[in-house]
Amino acid sequence: MKKFEVALVSLMAIGVPALLAGCSSSKDPEPSETKDNTQQHSDDHGHPHGDHGHGAGPHDGTLADWGGGKYHVEFTVDHDKQEATVYIVGDDEKSPVPIAAEEIQLSIKDPVMQVTLKAAPQEDDPPGSASRFVGNHTGLGVVQEYEGTITGVVDGTPYSADFKEEPHGHDK
Repeated sequence: MKKFEVALVSLMAIGVPALLAGCSSSKDPEPSETKDNTQQHSDDHGHPHGDHGHGAGPHDGTLADWGGGKYHVEFTVDHDKQEATVYIVGDDEKSPVPIAAEEIQLSIKDPVMQVTLKAAPQEDDPPGSASRFVGNHTGLGVVQEYEGTITGVVDGTPYSADFKEEPHGHDK
C-alpha cells in the first residue's frame, strides 16, 4: 500500500504540473483567467451542456469540470465540522460516478491548505469505489467562499479541476 501511495504522489507531482501546463497551451486561450470554472464550458469547447455555466451541484456545492466533461467534481464545505466533501458526478452534473480511488487531494488558495479527502462511499457505490470523498482541516472552519484545486487519479489518469465558490445569496 505504501508503494501505491508513493507512486500516486509521484504521479501527481509530475502529472498535475504537466497537465496544467498543457491546458494553458490548448485551443482555448487563457481558461484560467475566466471569472470561475462555471463560465468555461460552451459548445465551442466540445462540452455537451450547451452555452450555460455550471449551476449548483446536487448537494448545493460548487461544480467544476474534471476531465473534459467525463467527470465533474462538486465541492461542499461544512464550516462547523471543519470538513470538506467532494462528490464525483457525471457529465449530467448530478448522477454519482464512483471511482476506484482511496483518496483525492484538495488544495485551497486562501487560507493556504492541503487536505487529503478519503473515500467515503455512498450507499449505492460498488465495493472498492466511491463517489464521495471527505476530509477535515481547521482552516475549513473559516466562513468564506473558497477557491482551489481538486486532483486525483482515475484508472491511472491524473485529473485536476480548479473551482471557485460564489456567494449563493442565501444562508444555510
